[in-house]
Amino acid sequence: MTGHIDARLAELGIELPTAAPPKVAKIEGWARHGDMLLISGAVPKWNGEVRYVGKVGREFSLEEGRAAARLSALNMIAQAREALDGDLDRIERILKLNGFVNAMPDFTEIPQVVNGASELFLDVFGEAGRHARTAVGVAVMPFDVAIEVEGTFIVR
Repeated sequence: MTGHIDARLAELGIELPTAAPPKVAKIEGWARHGDMLLISGAVPKWNGEVRYVGKVGREFSLEEGRAAARLSALNMIAQAREALDGDLDRIERILKLNGFVNAMPDFTEIPQVVNGASELFLDVFGEAGRHARTAVGVAVMPFDVAIEVEGTFIVR
């Protein structure tokens, strides 16, 4: 299905990864209730290949952390596309984004890392991409990935 958001992705030269269900946990990649679409934690992977394994502030710079956040957000959009039968135009608003950054204890630029996801949503969805957000640094992540993001979308 081709709509406004798909056209915007093409205009920006953005390709989405393949949406895949979580492999380890007994959960879904998304859940929907009424007009709310919740996207499970998305990690930086491209078509099943996990990327950005390690800590921001040790293995990865701030800019690399931002790229990992962006890739994780692309996986969120891919999950949303699956949940909405391919029609991303059904997204009315990105309501909330939570970002968890696997960082060294002295790395304090956690919000700037999560900006990689936030800025992607603004670029793709415009005003509908504005959202509330939490950004926290953590000591360890599943598979030692650099970041995980999750969010709540309002859809029709």
